[in-house]
Amino acid sequence: MTPLQVGQPAPSFQGVDQNGNFVQLSDFQGKKVVLYFYPKDDTPGCTAEACDFRDHHDALLAQGIQVIGVSADSVKSHLKFADKYRLNFPLIADEDRRIIEAYGVWGKKKFMGREYDGIHRETFVIDENGTLAAVLTKVETKASTAQIRSVLGLKA
Repeated sequence: MTPLQVGQPAPSFQGVDQNGNFVQLSDFQGKKVVLYFYPKDDTPGCTAEACDFRDHHDALLAQGIQVIGVSADSVKSHLKFADKYRLNFPLIADEDRRIIEAYGVWGKKKFMGREYDGIHRETFVIDENGTLAAVLTKVETKASTAQIRSVLGLKA
């Protein structure tokens, strides 16, 4: 679980998305950013979450909110995932885990009795000034957008 808390400055980040575009937090100054971390491309929970953001992307953009996904998968993997599900927002390939570790979402996980290191599914809402407006550590994969709207007090 991340040590970051609401009210703290969001760690700066930069990386390359599925289309080879350079993406950095400073590109979105004056807008809200939903930065979500997910374990692996094309797995059931990660697909449900990405598709929920895809389906609500235009409405979020209309409210001044940019969605950005991050995992340790490669640009090639992200491109395949984005193409397969027609994802319409950047997926940053963080293979060296700089962003993942800056946000504190790498750590011990447990699945089917096995313990291992991996990415915790967490979402951060960064306000227009680069401050953390929300930190979601219990993400509802099929209702991520509704969860974001709820914590921000926005209507659907």
